[in-house]
Amino acid sequence: MAKSPIYTRTGDGINTSIIGGDRIPKYSLRLEAYGTVDELSSFIGNLVADDSVIDEQRYDLLKVQNMLFNIGGYLATPPSIRKREVAGLTQDNITEMEGWIDVMDEQLPKLNNFIIPGGCKASAKANMARTVCRRAERRVLQLAAEEEINLLVMAYLNRLSDYLFVIGRYLNKFANYEEITWQQTENL
Repeated sequence: MAKSPIYTRTGDGINTSIIGGDRIPKYSLRLEAYGTVDELSSFIGNLVADDSVIDEQRYDLLKVQNMLFNIGGYLATPPSIRKREVAGLTQDNITEMEGWIDVMDEQLPKLNNFIIPGGCKASAKANMARTVCRRAERRVLQLAAEEEINLLVMAYLNRLSDYLFVIGRYLNKFANYEEITWQQTENL
């Protein structure tokens, strides 16, 4: 069997194919939503590749990336042929992530100020992923204004942004980087 080419040339114009064969504009809300989820997975992959991320966190982040692929596939599927559920996504996934957050947060100082993103490279990567996650959440919410979207998708993305914030703080702490707190500027 011959290997199929990566390129199809069918997306060279304004439209692209989605699951089910429909063609939609590349600027559509659907493509924006699942494309941003894909972008988020890439940013998380960049974090996973950082040597300062411990194996347990790497394992958790890889679980997240797999779920993001499930979510992306769900969002790429038109409602007319989509199942209501996202493959593998349940409230248990969100509860599990909350557990990850709680374990790390117990080891962190109380948060009294806004934190400026940065510190060690891994923390900066986590914060970049966090901001892309927030954008993915906004894009999915925009799509949800037009069609029914499983509410667990929004909850998962919301909790994931919290997780990425906490892991950024956690990585700074264990790399001995002091958090940079926001200093309010007068006369804004």
